Amino acid sequence: MSKTIFITGAGTGLGRGAALGLAKEGHKVIATTELTAQKTDLMREAEDQGLEMEVFKLDITNQRDLAEITKHDFDIFVANAAINEGGPLGEVPMDRFRALFEVNVFATLESAQLAAKKLVQKGSGKIVFMSSMAGISATPYVGPYTATKHALEGIAQTMKAELEKHGVKVATINPGPFATGFNKRSAEEKWKWYNENEHFTRKEDIIEQEEGLKEFDPEDMIKKMIEIIPADEHKFRTVYPQETEDQLKETQKERWDMEI
Repeated sequence: MSKTIFITGAGTGLGRGAALGLAKEGHKVIATTELTAQKTDLMREAEDQGLEMEVFKLDITNQRDLAEITKHDFDIFVANAAINEGGPLGEVPMDRFRALFEVNVFATLESAQLAAKKLVQKGSGKIVFMSSMAGISATPYVGPYTATKHALEGIAQTMKAELEKHGVKVATINPGPFATGFNKRSAEEKWKWYNENEHFTRKEDIIEQEEGLKEFDPEDMIKKMIEIIPADEHKFRTVYPQETEDQLKETQKERWDMEI
């Protein structure tokens, strides 16, 4: 059955791919982008593929933009917009840490609150939070992003319990590391403030951690999102690929026996 799906952060990466793919599957997609230039590019791509999509700019940190959510009717709200930045937690500038929380936690929750109010009034619908494997794991030098996604996991689990009595479902999708450029761009940001002559964290340790990251083909994750987002029944948490799910489950077991 065709659904009306509202998705934030559809200007790049997995969100963009999922928006186009869902439209191709016959769903009515309301795709929003942080920047006007991204809107223009996405509209052009949709037109080239012969797809009908409603596309407009929506920066979730902008109150006037956020108000646009209340003007649309939808069955599913996908809170996908996010930013990423790494760095050692013992030394990351607090303005950078706060900036990540502003987008990934506060603005994301505010957008979900607006969606929740509309869906509760309807008595049905679903909110999907695009989380991450970082919402479950804890990797050195990815702490700022990890902290925001851990917060998002708590938000999603709590809202699930609170909204289900109103007929509204809540779920998370937790991608592993996919080669969309998202991780590489975030890794570059910390070099704007990190100085190996001033900070105690060793530069070679950070670089070694980054080089050890194995990334997967994003098309596989996009296919999984296209499957899960409109589905009526599925697990609360969808971790993908299976390799990442297995890794996270093993890590969680190890945490119980971890000593200092």
